[in-house]
Order: sequence, then C-alpha cells, then structure tokens
Amino acid sequence: MKRLASADRVFILTGAGISAESGIPTFRGVNGLWRNYRIEEVASPEAWHRDPRLVWEFYSMRRRVAAAAKPNAGHFALSKLGDTIGDKLLLCTQNVDDLHEQAGSRNVVHMHGELFKSRCDTCSRPPFPDSETYDPPAEIPRCHCGGRIRPHICWFGEIPFHMDRIYENLQRCTAFIAIGTSGQVEPAATFAAAVGDHARSIYIGPEEPANASTFTEVILGKAGDVLPSLLDGGD
Repeated sequence: MKRLASADRVFILTGAGISAESGIPTFRGVNGLWRNYRIEEVASPEAWHRDPRLVWEFYSMRRRVAAAAKPNAGHFALSKLGDTIGDKLLLCTQNVDDLHEQAGSRNVVHMHGELFKSRCDTCSRPPFPDSETYDPPAEIPRCHCGGRIRPHICWFGEIPFHMDRIYENLQRCTAFIAIGTSGQVEPAATFAAAVGDHARSIYIGPEEPANASTFTEVILGKAGDVLPSLLDGGD
C-alpha cells in the first residue's frame, strides 16, 4: 500500500475486529447468541419496552467485559496518526467500548453509541458518564423527568449517531480506511462506496469483508500487526 501523504484527509472506520484483538467478543458472532437470546432480542427498542431489566443485564455484562480490556497496538497506531495529522483525521467507530480513548485518540465519533454512558429514554437530557453499572440494577433507574435510564447505545432499528458529520467527512476525505468491519452492517457497509473515486479506499482485517469489491485495496491481517508499520511515516 502507498503510504499516506501529509496532505491526506483521512477517514478511519473501525469495527468489532480491532476490539476483538483486545479480548472483547464480537457478540454478533457464534450465532449471535447470549444466554440463548439472539442479540436482536436484547438490543432493540422492542426489547427495552418488553423487558428493560434483561437489556440492562446484557449491557452490564458488556461493561464488565469491556472494563477489563486494554488497547492494542492498532489502537495506539491510530492515536499516533491523530497526533500527527490532527484535524485531518476523522476516527469513526462502530464499537461502543472506549479503547480508542484509552489509547489517546481524541474526538472519536461513536456512531453506535458509548457503552459507559447512559441517557433518558424520554427527555432530551444529554447522555452522561455511567461507568459504575457493572451489575444490573434492582430497579430501572429513573431520570428527574420520570423517564427510564437506558444504555446510550444505537439499537437495531434506531438511527446511528452523528450521520451528518460522518457523510460530510466521507465527501472530503482523500483516504478511507476501514479496519475490522464485516461489511454487512448498514449504513457503515456503504461508506466505501460513498467515497467514490475521489478517495483511496483500503480495508484491513484478517478476513475479506462482505463488501470487499468496493475497496481499491484489501490488506489481510490483524490491525495490531498491520497498522503500526502501515501508518508510521508520511510521504
């Protein structure tokens, strides 16, 4: 792969693969089951209205798993790239963990929400840090407005966050790099096609994604192995 140039505007999309290298399971894998529930059954507005305690049990478990994980070499390589090119990088992630932030990346765009934040399901109160709920609450916590406190996660059937900013940067970038994504989850699966001919599009991961044909280059390998050497240097 040709190295990034100092003038490049870079859009990075990371998926579950980079977190899996740090020990966070890709819960959609292995038949997408958790305690005999399909993930769609515990990660949807319908699930929340049907059984909010079950939903909190699932996300409390995910918080415990993520809290024990540490960033890997891939996360640190992306942080270093951000330090080098500054606001010419947009780091967008489908992951809800905070491993990018732990590695030092700033202004990460979490299109599917943030695991260690919660919000009200009724009012417009902004999402707030909530990293202590590693055990499901005996009663669903309530907002001052009376609404129920839910995980700050984009569930199946909901619109991902920050889409205007994402598409604006896809149109401006000169290099698009997707890392560890399946190429099956919309709308992220369309990002490579959205950049069109105005940007190079590179995929990095141990296996080809479902949308491999939309990339100009596919590099097979783990992010922690590939990214440190790939992103080190400039012109």
